[in-house]
Amino acid sequence: MRDHNFWVYITTNDHDTVLYIGMTKDLARRIREHRTGEIPGFTANFRCRKLLYYEHCTDVLGTIAREKQLKKCARNNKVTLIATMKPAVENLAPEVLGDS
Repeated sequence: MRDHNFWVYITTNDHDTVLYIGMTKDLARRIREHRTGEIPGFTANFRCRKLLYYEHCTDVLGTIAREKQLKKCARNNKVTLIATMKPAVENLAPEVLGDS
């Protein structure tokens, strides 16, 4: 199996009340989709448009395993993980998308 670039990420809504964990091969594209709400479902319904955390993986099976691991974590563990990337919860989408 060939290695590729994959991403596990965490998004939230404007009020930071929900956390969504997902995976993708193209983080910038996927965050754009979340921001526009073009993909129906949980993230569109709850407006999970703020990117809080992301990590790079190199194989799909490892990425899937990491996504499942994070989904099982308690919320406070997820918040702690998010804080390791950025000390204050903020939107990382501009960083990924190249927005100012």
